[in-house]
Amino acid sequence: MKTWRLIPLLAASGQVQMAIDRWLLQQHQQGLLPSTLRFYTWSLPAISLGYHQPSLPQWQHLTWKDKPLELVRRPTGGRAVLHQGDLTYAVVTSELKGSRFQVYQTLCEFLIQGWRSLGVELHYGVAGRGYIHNPNCFGTATSADLVLADGAKLIGSAQLKRGRAILQHGSIQLEPDAALFAQVFGANSFSPIQLPLSQRGEALIHTVSEALLAAASRCFGAQLSLQPLSDLEWKAILNRGE
Repeated sequence: MKTWRLIPLLAASGQVQMAIDRWLLQQHQQGLLPSTLRFYTWSLPAISLGYHQPSLPQWQHLTWKDKPLELVRRPTGGRAVLHQGDLTYAVVTSELKGSRFQVYQTLCEFLIQGWRSLGVELHYGVAGRGYIHNPNCFGTATSADLVLADGAKLIGSAQLKRGRAILQHGSIQLEPDAALFAQVFGANSFSPIQLPLSQRGEALIHTVSEALLAAASRCFGAQLSLQPLSDLEWKAILNRGE
């Protein structure tokens, strides 16, 4: 069985998290790192922007619970994502072939199977190109997104390809705050998430990440080898982000 690297759950700022994802893709593209999976959270609420998406003026000075919302740009495309009460996943690999959509579906299978093991059935969204006019990633669900039975979007993903190397990361909405969504994207911007899980906070994150890890190992046919970022790797990541 092949071995993938698993980086432990990490909480950090948006700038740091995006720097890690960019660095992992670069290192994998150069053949210096194996395929890698990681989950992470955002130490402070943040808005991540798609690579080409302009920032709206009203996002510059937003706060939540007396703390500023960080604005950070993703290396991937797509629309703005509000990171609060979510769990983010990232996969870096070069083992997949096919069209962009086929790769999306292959990578998303571990999300579908993992959530199914928790009693939640997910389906692909159906929105057309009209989504580009909505600044809110979770305001529409395209065929690359995963929704609940009632149509509420649970997971929004984005992808970047460099040669054969692919970075796909996405936000899993676990305990989003409706008032904050309204503050960022306006009234009626939020679809309530109904999950049949009793846990909250860190316990919920642990339950979901463990289910997704088990599914990832099955779907990718890989043994996940836990390996934190080393001091040297941290130095390279942070220096690269300067």
